[in-house]
Amino acid sequence: MRTALALLVLISFSVILIAGETSIPIVHQNAFSVAGIEVRTSNAKEATSGGVIGKQWQKFFQDGVLEKIPNKLDGNIYAVYSDYASDRNGEYSLTIGAKVADGSPAPAGLVVKTVPAGKYAVVTSDKGPVAKVVTAAWQRVWDLEQKKELGGTRAYKADFELYDQRAANPQDAQADIYLGLK
Repeated sequence: MRTALALLVLISFSVILIAGETSIPIVHQNAFSVAGIEVRTSNAKEATSGGVIGKQWQKFFQDGVLEKIPNKLDGNIYAVYSDYASDRNGEYSLTIGAKVADGSPAPAGLVVKTVPAGKYAVVTSDKGPVAKVVTAAWQRVWDLEQKKELGGTRAYKADFELYDQRAANPQDAQADIYLGLK
């Protein structure tokens, strides 16, 4: 009887843990540098026909920017959000590029941004068409932020999207969004 009761309690506890497993992973990220192309925008601008993020991604691929970046440390693509004017309602810079060795100079026409070391909440997109699933992941971020369920307060110093091998097929992609926390 005691064994059965203990087993029932253990199973119930496990079910509660699994059912409540909606917490966002928090990781410590070391500082790193990304070389790429940069544009300044805001979420308000992106909600209009004047949005530039889609055009910047198109430029990145059409101009072969990834191939022009020397000293790449891996084959991943990074989209770094930095230089926030305030919070999600203000302007910010977006740099699309690759992780490079520290101290690498910016090639002509490109910039180098440093992602600071610190705590980051990691939100993973669903799988599907990349523009759709990443946009939905950002909507989830803003919802979690509003509900104070990100695992901390956003720092608005730097955030980044990581496009690794899971994003190789743009029609069936998955990406991670790393959100800098205070």
